[in-house]
Amino acid sequence: MKQVLIIEDDKDLTGLLSIHLRDLDCEVDIAEDGSTGFEYAHQGSYDLIILDLMLPGMDGLVLCQKLRAFEDHTPILMLTAKSEEFDKVMGLESGADDYITKPFSIREFIARVKAIFRRQEHNEKAVNTNGFQNFIEVDELKIDREKRKVMLADTRIELTPKEFDLLVLLAAHPGKSYDRDQLLSLVWGYEFHGYEHTVNSHINRLRSKIEPDIRKPKYILTTWGIGYRFNDEI
Repeated sequence: MKQVLIIEDDKDLTGLLSIHLRDLDCEVDIAEDGSTGFEYAHQGSYDLIILDLMLPGMDGLVLCQKLRAFEDHTPILMLTAKSEEFDKVMGLESGADDYITKPFSIREFIARVKAIFRRQEHNEKAVNTNGFQNFIEVDELKIDREKRKVMLADTRIELTPKEFDLLVLLAAHPGKSYDRDQLLSLVWGYEFHGYEHTVNSHINRLRSKIEPDIRKPKYILTTWGIGYRFNDEI
């Protein structure tokens, strides 16, 4: 049974989401403000956090960033009534795993939740499978997939969940070029049409953290006319 935390101050919405989550065999806890939600999330053990962006006490972006700062990698599905492109990018870059804009259909909500659970199960199976490349080392870059830890020249590099997932995907398949649609689908888990520049933004932020010279990337290379690849000649 999955453990889900809903952090949302709209009681009608939390009631509706709770009903459908329980139909998915989930146990549900509810927090109606950001501060309480952070305490629940920080002290509990959840398979998914459903997080509203606009909350009393502590807003969703701050809450998300605080959880990631504590190395809490619980998947976060962010809810918001805002539809501006800037907010979508900010939500994902703050550490959220997915993003859904109100009003949304219950079918879409359920599809997003199921997709997150599938990715979790896939990652857990991969970690427990013999031959899974749990540790990747390329020159001075070291990636521990199980601990979600990245070291560069013996210095810890702090990455957001999506930056880490992008790095792992590329580093685990050196030399293979991925276009932006493929990266959106593989890392975010669904087609995120119209936001290909989100990939560019994440790649740029990732390069700024791991590349000795961002003007001449060493690890993450651009495949002109296609997308990006991890350098297989190091």
